[in-house]
Amino acid sequence: MKKVEVDDLEKKRVAILFGGKSAEHEVSLESALNIIKAINKDKYELILIGINHKGDWFLYNSNFDFNNFKLRDPDNKIDYFEKLAVIPGNNKNQLYNLSKDEKVEEVDVFFPVLHGPFGEDGTIQGLLKTIDTPFVGAGVLSSALAMDKDFMKRLLRDKGINIADYKALRKYEELDIEKVIDELGLPLFVKPANLGSSVGVNKVEKKESLIKAVNCAFKYDNKIIIEEYIAGREIECSVLGNVNYKASLAGEIEPQSDFYSYDAKYIDDKGAKLSIPAKLSDKIINKVKDISIKVCDILEVEDMARVDSFLTADDEIIINEINTIPGFTNISMYPKLWEISGLNNENLVDKLIELAIKRYIRDKNLKTKLN
Repeated sequence: MKKVEVDDLEKKRVAILFGGKSAEHEVSLESALNIIKAINKDKYELILIGINHKGDWFLYNSNFDFNNFKLRDPDNKIDYFEKLAVIPGNNKNQLYNLSKDEKVEEVDVFFPVLHGPFGEDGTIQGLLKTIDTPFVGAGVLSSALAMDKDFMKRLLRDKGINIADYKALRKYEELDIEKVIDELGLPLFVKPANLGSSVGVNKVEKKESLIKAVNCAFKYDNKIIIEEYIAGREIECSVLGNVNYKASLAGEIEPQSDFYSYDAKYIDDKGAKLSIPAKLSDKIINKVKDISIKVCDILEVEDMARVDSFLTADDEIIINEINTIPGFTNISMYPKLWEISGLNNENLVDKLIELAIKRYIRDKNLKTKLN
């Protein structure tokens, strides 16, 4: 029988990172709230870190009341915010409390719940690697590749995965409207290349609307995607694991307007109908699972991902995108799909933390010196 060490009985200190500089800031707050509610507080001690729109880090101190938990932007002057700094290197204390001029107790695992740029694109992952601490979610390169719709599509296409035809356009490049419409047809979609939650996304029905949609997308990114319209059912699948992936049952989104917009996702509760699970044959469900796992494998995404695809009338699956820090709100597909697949929120969060620690231990065995 294994001897139980004292360390086995101690709570792991998990730092939840939320907010951020992205246009998806508010979505991050809702996702973090759901994770904080779900996490087993008998097993984990929580450290709550809010990041405001300017990128400042704030610690929620002991004045914070879990029973009346409402996430608010740390820009507000509230007595439970204490400003933080990050200490690079192999330190036991990775955070420094600037408000109190003292080190913060050691963090065992970071759990970034930061959607979009500065959180889901490899930037925060690179920072967390410099402080040599386990973190939940994909690594630096896979986060960056999955976030950039242009590079993601190139890699998937090269591996024979079906994607919608598209054109990438950078801010300094000239838009040839006639050529784009001739090659992609109408309607089409215009999207920022590095953003999610349908922020800055527009469906273009007429040639005259293309410039307006392009200008809107360029407000959020210096590179945009102009993409052909795919007539098909919108199917989503949740994936979990490090190399040995598991996929959930599939879900379907039925937008009640032109497409699954930001408002439909987070504001208008009648903006879309969610079928969880999707009404699909076993053959198609397995096909969706297989291709979702294959996408994660190609992009080397670990821990978690939600893979979004279109199912056409002839049962062809076309990959739309992959999210490496998917929405975790109480109505988000990622946790909902795992729930109907037999993994509730508490166990899902627990598994994600476990995967993060295992990956960290695996990577620590790599040599960093010649001798």
